[in-house]
Amino acid sequence: MTSVAIDMSGRVALVTGGGYGMGRASARRFAACGARVAVADVDEARGEETRDLIAEAGGEAIFIRADISRADDVQDMIGQVVAAYRRLDYAHNNAGIIEDQSPIHELPDDQWHRTIANNLTSVFLCLKHEIPVMLAQGGGAIVNVASETTYKGNVGDAAYTASKHGVWGLTTVAGLRYAKRNIRVNAIAPGNVRTGITERAQAVLPPEVSERMEQIQPIGRLLEPEEIAELVVWLCSDQAIAVNATRFAADTGWHVA
Repeated sequence: MTSVAIDMSGRVALVTGGGYGMGRASARRFAACGARVAVADVDEARGEETRDLIAEAGGEAIFIRADISRADDVQDMIGQVVAAYRRLDYAHNNAGIIEDQSPIHELPDDQWHRTIANNLTSVFLCLKHEIPVMLAQGGGAIVNVASETTYKGNVGDAAYTASKHGVWGLTTVAGLRYAKRNIRVNAIAPGNVRTGITERAQAVLPPEVSERMEQIQPIGRLLEPEEIAELVVWLCSDQAIAVNATRFAADTGWHVA
């Protein structure tokens, strides 16, 4: 895969859920473009591994352990970024979860609250603490992670679908509110990507269902995290200066299929 040449020298990027999958890929891509990267994750081993991979490739990164569903963790995370690098130019609010796809009448209350906390409240908290830093320095760019379910829903997962619709709503509000202050906020809506979530699902699903996860997208395969990372980093770059409050379907057309 050929990458677009992007220069982010002197800039700082934060990636939540940076321990694996799309988060790790975007953290490494930011670093490859010259940005210093703060990798945040609740999984210390994986987060530190991402940091080390960036360092081995000649980049600069720190790891911050953070549960982004907790306000105090998010506030501390942003404080650590500013303490280390004195600024925050880009944020990829990527961390999230997906659990058993129970129908609404069987969905446990605790699963609902846990999914909303990790997928939606977390994005609100990140925006709340990222934006003041960007305002103080004169601008920045943020990419939230929604889902292809925000286009057509998902009959099997009420909590996840609702949380991702909420992410898209937050993105529009923040993008419009801060556009004149030189902060752009966009969302990506990935389809099925080869991440830890899909790999764990495929390990327990019947073979025909696992195969359908790959074949359902028009491209006929799972997307690779690095392919999503290209879009994330481009959206943060100056090349995307005109793009704001926009949702990008990264599913090879599945959302209209």
